[in-house]
Amino acid sequence: MKQRTLLSVAAFSVGLLAMQSTLAQQTPAAKSQVVNSIVAVVNDEVITKQEMDERLAVVEKRLKAQGTALPDRADLRKQLLERMIVDRAQLQLAKENGMRVDDVMLDRAMLRMAEQQKMSLQQFRNQIEREGTPYASFREEIRDDIMMQRIREREVDSKILITESEVDNYLAVEASTKVGKQELNLAHILIRIPENATADQIALRRNRAEEVLQKLRDGGDFAKLAVTYSDSAEALKGGDLGWREQDRLPQLFLDAVGKIKPGQYTDIIRSPNGFHIVKLNGQRAANDVKQDAAVVQQTHVRHILMKANQIISEADVLKKMQDMKQQIVSKSATFEELAKANSTDGSAAKGGDLGWIYPGDTVPEFEQAMNKLAINEVSDPVKSPFGYHLIQVFERKTEDQSNDRQRLAARNALRERKADEALQDWLRELRDRTYVEYRTDDK
Repeated sequence: MKQRTLLSVAAFSVGLLAMQSTLAQQTPAAKSQVVNSIVAVVNDEVITKQEMDERLAVVEKRLKAQGTALPDRADLRKQLLERMIVDRAQLQLAKENGMRVDDVMLDRAMLRMAEQQKMSLQQFRNQIEREGTPYASFREEIRDDIMMQRIREREVDSKILITESEVDNYLAVEASTKVGKQELNLAHILIRIPENATADQIALRRNRAEEVLQKLRDGGDFAKLAVTYSDSAEALKGGDLGWREQDRLPQLFLDAVGKIKPGQYTDIIRSPNGFHIVKLNGQRAANDVKQDAAVVQQTHVRHILMKANQIISEADVLKKMQDMKQQIVSKSATFEELAKANSTDGSAAKGGDLGWIYPGDTVPEFEQAMNKLAINEVSDPVKSPFGYHLIQVFERKTEDQSNDRQRLAARNALRERKADEALQDWLRELRDRTYVEYRTDDK
């Protein structure tokens, strides 16, 4: 990886010198038309001034809309460039691992976003463009967001370990707590410590955190200082973490904000990732709507999964699946036989059997289609982010699963509690191993 990156950068530099030589021979009029330039090289890709200016305009508009005082433009450009470098590194890693978001998948994501806003897709598009963002640019931003989320799920979320003893302790604390659950609205400034930092580097980062804390004590705006100084992923949102249930926040933050009132901020908090200052924007009783955890419906289901690729088109996949459904209905072949021969899922060896599934255990498209099926009925091809499915339900049952579901809920809460710190740690490691060459004074 490193050798490939350095060779690519060397080749890129040769090309850049050739381009500069060509520009030197152009007339003044021709030179005046060249308005774009390179601000940074990230591994073997570049970030251009035009990209940065377009992103800067969006960020400034969003900050103004949320009422955040804009920092000095040079500080904002520096912060933005660093965020673009980290984003570009994540996207490169996702592509290296074969991840992609096709237009069909992106269209579904856009439709879900519109539905969440209770709008049609056209109304949603009109609103985006009224706010000054070209819809095509917004779509590509969402595509990138999905790609980054997927690589984070693979590199971070899948590696978070929760032990049975942690679940036991969580449930014991929850049972002994008499006070109702709270939701907290927090904002956050992180001064990151480099991986394998020396004592001098740690001291310098501590001094920077002290500088920020002093500016806050002198009346500085928290959101503005977050945009200017924070190394967290939320920096360009003024450090805003939004509303979260208390049991889904890092224990370090909970302990610190438990000593302050809404509108106040903590002293400097040290974690393995760096130095933190956390502001408590607000707190409220959690909307704790408890479902009947003791009664849940399980579905025993099997499926055949097929995906379009360079060899087989989407139309061919659909035709093949319709043919398979007809064979099953006419009893010229069994579901199990066809799954073993055609399914690309790991369940193929078991005839497509996925076992007993709880509500929420699979993607919404699959679950909605599954729930509409009668016992032994075979679905039409169902599209999901994983490909196309033929689905057949064996049986359904309703059982008391309260203990299992409680432990699952506790495990999910503990996973979310660890996720922020794990993500920050991974982003730091990724940034440290990314080759970056600045072509601007914003370093």
